Amino acid sequence: MSSNEGGLGPNERGMLLHIAADSIHTGLREGHALSPDLETLPEALQQKTACFVTLHHTGRLRGCIGSLEPRESLAQNVADNAFNAAFRDPRFPELTAIELADLELDISVLGTPHVMSFRDEEDLVAQLRPGRDGLILEVGGRRGTFLPSVWDSLPDAGEFLRQLKQKAGLPAEFWSADIRVMRYVTESFGARFVDVE
Repeated sequence: MSSNEGGLGPNERGMLLHIAADSIHTGLREGHALSPDLETLPEALQQKTACFVTLHHTGRLRGCIGSLEPRESLAQNVADNAFNAAFRDPRFPELTAIELADLELDISVLGTPHVMSFRDEEDLVAQLRPGRDGLILEVGGRRGTFLPSVWDSLPDAGEFLRQLKQKAGLPAEFWSADIRVMRYVTESFGARFVDVE
């Protein structure tokens, strides 16, 4: 619920949280994501922007879906990712209406990723900024990302990187000169579902 990049005002954040909640309601009623009326929204929400939507139920992860490339408006991306986090995350069953009372929404708006330069794994780990950096790791057609919020559960930089490699389908101790790593920051905010209905 903290902000690492101050791009959106309180009203715009509130609108995005409402869009996420409305999209989940639409999914429960109609089986598809909400299509926001972009013409009624502020310009910042109409810009192509990548984001992730994370759901927690009674404090536990309940779904997390997002995009790393800005392919659609921020408003539509939030709507799609909220729907997909609720109903299409393969790790979880589809969300049910009874879970809404104890559901929390978190939106992470991604800043532009920047390619990192490093000599080796030790150098890369030394450059990481715990609590701030989101990372994208790519090698050999595999890719994985961790949002900055993952530092809350993996505060050690070395372990953060090892777990990210595993998320990308690689062994924890894997290393190659071909590894490409990009870092990004997010503007993150959230609320209890019932507070934004």
